[in-house]
Amino acid sequence: MDTPTLFDEARIYVRGGRGGNGVVAFRREKFVPRGGPAGGDGGDGGDVVIAVDSRLNTLIHFRHQTHFEAGRGGHGRGKNQTGARGEDVIVPVPPGTVVRTDEGTLLADLVAPDQRVVVAQGGRGGRGNARFATSTHQAPRVAEKGTPGEERWLRLELKLLADVGLVGLPNAGKSTLLSVVSAARPKVADYPFTTLQPNLGVVAVGDEYDFVLADLPGLIEGAHAGAGLGHRFLRHVERTRLLIHVLDGSSADPWHDFEVVTEELQLYNPQLAERPQIVAVNKMDLPLARAHWPAVQRAARAAGLSAFAISAVTGENVWPLMRHVGEMLRSLPPVPAHPEAGAVPVFRLDEKPTFTVRRAGQAWVVEGDAIEQLVARTMWQYHDAAQRAQRQMEAMGVLEALRRAGVQPGDTVQIGDMQMEWLW
Repeated sequence: MDTPTLFDEARIYVRGGRGGNGVVAFRREKFVPRGGPAGGDGGDGGDVVIAVDSRLNTLIHFRHQTHFEAGRGGHGRGKNQTGARGEDVIVPVPPGTVVRTDEGTLLADLVAPDQRVVVAQGGRGGRGNARFATSTHQAPRVAEKGTPGEERWLRLELKLLADVGLVGLPNAGKSTLLSVVSAARPKVADYPFTTLQPNLGVVAVGDEYDFVLADLPGLIEGAHAGAGLGHRFLRHVERTRLLIHVLDGSSADPWHDFEVVTEELQLYNPQLAERPQIVAVNKMDLPLARAHWPAVQRAARAAGLSAFAISAVTGENVWPLMRHVGEMLRSLPPVPAHPEAGAVPVFRLDEKPTFTVRRAGQAWVVEGDAIEQLVARTMWQYHDAAQRAQRQMEAMGVLEALRRAGVQPGDTVQIGDMQMEWLW
């Protein structure tokens, strides 16, 4: 049998829109030098935003599209007209999606309807020459290029949002139980393998209780370490407030089955083993299950757990079990999202921008965020702009550092994508 394709994980590439360029322009006005500067700013680039869409329940749509790029900001124009802001791109995800960087850093845990997070900010628009006018320099020919937007690869991981999770070994009858108490219709038969996808159903117990029940694919020994489909399903248990541990009452040792699954939960995440549980011994329509029931009931009581003898096929004790679940949920708090999610990082510029100077073959390479951004934003075709950039590099200590390193006239200096010739 082929390995099943799961749609609770995805990897996507996001890039914010580039900021528009500022412009050098002048208006015609009597008694004003060159008519006066009137170059508008470039518009900021659009953002890439991940937003919760309650209509979705898988990440399958990322199978066809994995790259998302926001719109570019418009260039500035004359008459002090600012370029249009780039269009944002909204990336819809189902509730319960965890967003991480490719390195594993948590960015957001999206659980609330319409919750959203900016994952790639657009670049800043460049300033037009109207921004550089002073009392002593009334007709500047200086403008800035827009900066590129952020870009990164992200990993999306879906953890089902369900109040109650059905756990147990394969073929314990979890899917059958879900189909009996809800409108969910998972594939149910005497398969030699387990359910391949989690299934959700809404359970309504009269007018008293309603909750979301998740049928989580059967766990096997070693699941925490990746045996079978391992942690790819265990993650879905983390959202639930209560677990119904479904046992096959007709197995050789039902309580041993309970201990196997409980150990896997403990090894995967110790908090899961402490989650409130109810034991449901299934297949009471079979004589062997009825014979095992007294021993399982005693073991459950010794462990401080409620136990129910049920038959998902005949419906025996199924609704008393669901009523007990509803009563327990009333007193259980929601499971908190990741505590570190949603925290907004604060970045501060250093008082003295840092950079490095190194020799690479025949060129001198200057590296550093501040200096590379300065070079990228400068419109070198304008003499005023080139002189302004030179003054800023002098103030930052870049030119002095190159002199100390031994740069000679005619040498090539590379900063970012720009290569320049050292003239003095």
